[in-house]
Amino acid sequence: MKHRPSTLMTIAALAAIVLFAACTTPPATTTSAAPAAVLPAPAAMRVEGVPPIARAQIDAAQRYSCVAGHGFTDWHPTRREMLVSHRVPGASTTQLFRVRSPMAAPEALTDGADPVANARWEPSEGRYIVFARGRGGDEAFQLFRLDPETRAAVQITPDGQRHALAGWLKTPRPMAIVSSVPLDRTATGGTRAEITTTLSLVDPMQQAPTRVLAQLPGGGWSGVDVAPDATQLAITRYLSAGESEVWLIGIGDGQRRRLLPAAGEPLRATHFSSHWSADGQALYITSDRASEFRELMRYDLASGAVTRLSAGTPWDVASGSSSADGRLLAFVANVDGRDELRVLDAATGTARPLPAAMPGGSTTRAEFHPARAELAFVVNSTQGPAQVHTLDVGSGGVTAWTRPAGIEGLDVASLPEQQVVRWKSFDGLTVSGILTLPPARFTGRRPVLMSVHGGPEAQAKLGWQGRDNHLLLELGIAILQPNVRGSSGYGKTFLALDNGRRREDSVKDMATAITWIATHPRLDAGRVVVAGGSYGGYMALAASTRLADRIAGAVSVVGISNFVSFLENTESYRRDLRRVEYGDERDPAMRAFLQDISPLTHAARITKPLLVAQGKNDPRVPWTESEQIVRSLQARGTPVWYLLADNEGHGFARRENSDYYFAALMQFLQQTIRP
Repeated sequence: MKHRPSTLMTIAALAAIVLFAACTTPPATTTSAAPAAVLPAPAAMRVEGVPPIARAQIDAAQRYSCVAGHGFTDWHPTRREMLVSHRVPGASTTQLFRVRSPMAAPEALTDGADPVANARWEPSEGRYIVFARGRGGDEAFQLFRLDPETRAAVQITPDGQRHALAGWLKTPRPMAIVSSVPLDRTATGGTRAEITTTLSLVDPMQQAPTRVLAQLPGGGWSGVDVAPDATQLAITRYLSAGESEVWLIGIGDGQRRRLLPAAGEPLRATHFSSHWSADGQALYITSDRASEFRELMRYDLASGAVTRLSAGTPWDVASGSSSADGRLLAFVANVDGRDELRVLDAATGTARPLPAAMPGGSTTRAEFHPARAELAFVVNSTQGPAQVHTLDVGSGGVTAWTRPAGIEGLDVASLPEQQVVRWKSFDGLTVSGILTLPPARFTGRRPVLMSVHGGPEAQAKLGWQGRDNHLLLELGIAILQPNVRGSSGYGKTFLALDNGRRREDSVKDMATAITWIATHPRLDAGRVVVAGGSYGGYMALAASTRLADRIAGAVSVVGISNFVSFLENTESYRRDLRRVEYGDERDPAMRAFLQDISPLTHAARITKPLLVAQGKNDPRVPWTESEQIVRSLQARGTPVWYLLADNEGHGFARRENSDYYFAALMQFLQQTIRP
């Protein structure tokens, strides 16, 4: 399946890398002689303003953080086995595992301090695996060839650029199609006026010099899929959350042409390449060109006709996967925050009924085996994290392939359900969110953690809540995840409502959420803490300045404190993409506007407690964004808690860091809203 390029952190990503750690004692730290009752800070973390944290804080939450799921990564090209991603309870990071048969014990293939970002089997015989990994959260991903038997890994890309495995050319021998962009750390002066994405053919077995397929302008190219006759490939060019294009590139000559929107077509819409039809005569895409929502469509190359296949689903769909014979299509529909699996007849677009034995919850991934009539899909719910299943599309049989780890001793059936709630914002617009209430034994009006997703074009969805279950079940804190304007999943008009000079309208949506909280019989509008990561971190800081009289405190994780300095210092390959969303800081009028709405400009208004967490190696939101807001507050004598990890990037991926962060968060909430 192909996905649009990641922009800023989604709520799921924040939960995975910040609020989801391991269950064993943290490793050696800088204060090894500290009393056992006090949780020492990790060796690579700088801590300022945080009072001593009782070790019992983190010990009490470990029963929930021990639970870990499995993500589907890839099918073996010929055998009935798969690769999955998984974090073993007690391990530091997510790694790659091999599952040879349903419910077989996952076999570890990688290990290390850094998580594995992505992995694919060699597509002909599965002789080796290619995976991506960065260092210390810097996202300077390098590709490695992995022998699945010996587990020996060899780096196959040169340092100094960010590389991704974009696709495969299968004939005459398997060649990896590698997408590469330069990074500012290799540029004179630290920035680049222009960015070029290079597509190259790399033989992972030879590590020989690559053959360049194409030099593409900008940094938004992804989602390569090679046509069945291996003469051309389809690729997506991402321009913004509301605009993207599908291009074709010749394998032999590198010539490219825009397929959608067609030349001269006056249409601004999203178009994402998904995959080719089995006969190569058509290309499956997802697009919102025909409605408010992104639909699955088939583009006929000979006639240029576009056929809508999922028009009956009034929600965004993720790109599809075809069965080996090309007769069936599978995709995931985002239905009001719950991801639901759909299977269609490819010829007629008729929906195929799913068996009654399908597990409940949200389906986050669906992928057909390349040689079998079997569909892998991943389901998670409030009662459990990601679990991989398969569907035999012939018999209708459903088979579980993985089981959650660390779930022993937990009554997951008792975990609180989530509910979608709605309210009217300042201008009459309906805004929704996901609310989770603590058990009824917590009487009286409960304090609220308002957790805002990143993006901003992301979405809070229904599903497993990891360590947040401790806040709900043990501290009695309610959790509200608002999908303010600018969130994805509610149509392209809603998505664009926070662009440019309308940025603070989303902050007003948070204000009306607090007004709605006051009307709920179980919620306390006087005890609200706003928290978020990346763009959600900006929202937390914005709440600290714009809504200081209405909140009890805020938590900013890798948050934007000044839009101008953020745009000037983020990695160059991302800068133009972010300017479309936030505005171009080179324009004097827009620069003045961005300065005016930036939390740093109004730091003097921050009077409520603030917790700031940041990775030093963050290429997206540079660490200086957190540094400057903290120093500004300290200079004014305003108390602030600050965690800065030298070995992290856009969030905390290592167990020892996320353990300490969550312990600090619990102590912060207990002192701020007195649950």
